[in-house]
Amino acid sequence: MSDTGVNGSERDKEKKEVDIFRDTPIRYLGYANEVGEAFRNVVHRNVVRFSYVVSGSYVIADAIAKSRKPDAPIVRTFVDVAIWQGLASVAIPGFTINRICWGVNKALRQHKHRSVIVTGAGLLAIPFIIKPIDHGVDIFMDTFMRPKVLKYL
Repeated sequence: MSDTGVNGSERDKEKKEVDIFRDTPIRYLGYANEVGEAFRNVVHRNVVRFSYVVSGSYVIADAIAKSRKPDAPIVRTFVDVAIWQGLASVAIPGFTINRICWGVNKALRQHKHRSVIVTGAGLLAIPFIIKPIDHGVDIFMDTFMRPKVLKYL
């Protein structure tokens, strides 16, 4: 028997609970805006805007799903998840990829394959920015938002 006092059936239930927004391919919808930003220089701006609609919808859907859990305080959970996901999945990564692409575009002004290189640089940067951004948002939420702001909800 474990030290935590959790019996086998409860432990198995905890292991089987899958968060569809974090443990399945649905989570990649949250990265749509980063892909949109990477392709900004080769697609119509409405395609980039639509990528933000997709990511924003992912954020709202995750916040709704988390706030509907039985033991969750509805408003606080919704706001917490929406802020975390909004920052970690949409705002900060979108801005970061936008600035990376902007910088590469400026640096390669005269290069004949500039648009391909800019898009490639944006796409290649995505896997490298995710963990540091998530970690930074975790710190922000744990040190400021949750103890100083969300405690009032």
